[in-house]
Amino acid sequence: MAGTAETPVRDGVLTGRRIAILAESDFYEPEIAYYQRRFAEEGARVDFLTRLWGNRSITFTGHEYRAPLTVTRSLEDLDDRRLREYSALIVPSGMVADRLRYTEDIERLAPATDLLRRAFARSGVVKGIICHGMWLAASIPYVVRGRKVVCHNNLIGDVRNMGANYVDQDVVVDGDLVTARTGDHCHLFARTIIDELVLRGA
Repeated sequence: MAGTAETPVRDGVLTGRRIAILAESDFYEPEIAYYQRRFAEEGARVDFLTRLWGNRSITFTGHEYRAPLTVTRSLEDLDDRRLREYSALIVPSGMVADRLRYTEDIERLAPATDLLRRAFARSGVVKGIICHGMWLAASIPYVVRGRKVVCHNNLIGDVRNMGANYVDQDVVVDGDLVTARTGDHCHLFARTIIDELVLRGA
């Protein structure tokens, strides 16, 4: 698995588009490797974003095989202007969301959660949340309240408590929100996000 923070682009249906994927340790390696290749196949540029904690880069390790993933882009630097440069923001599976929802100040949203909140305020940005990724929205339940979603079976009670409408399907689309059941459904999830971006011309 490539351990780079960006993937090269080529001509395809998403040429010129950028996709942001949140990153932290205990990611699901097959899922992240698939995104690196699949979106690049369609010409999209993939940027991995994380909290850098003052570092220039951080190398995270995957859950199953301890595979490395080096990230050089800070999600805390992504202001609203830069957020508009992205066609999609993906919250992956594994423990990524749980690690990124940590906040030192309990009166303030974690930076990654605040980024997700701002992305939900922009209908032009497709939000992709898969498996346990819904953890990142737990502090901002209003963004999914009344919306159709799917998640890992372990989180069904969580999303219902958040006011979302759980749908028993592998992938669910509700406007600018695409959700998927588990990391093993990443191929269906990525295909749906690609299709949505093409439909939107985003």
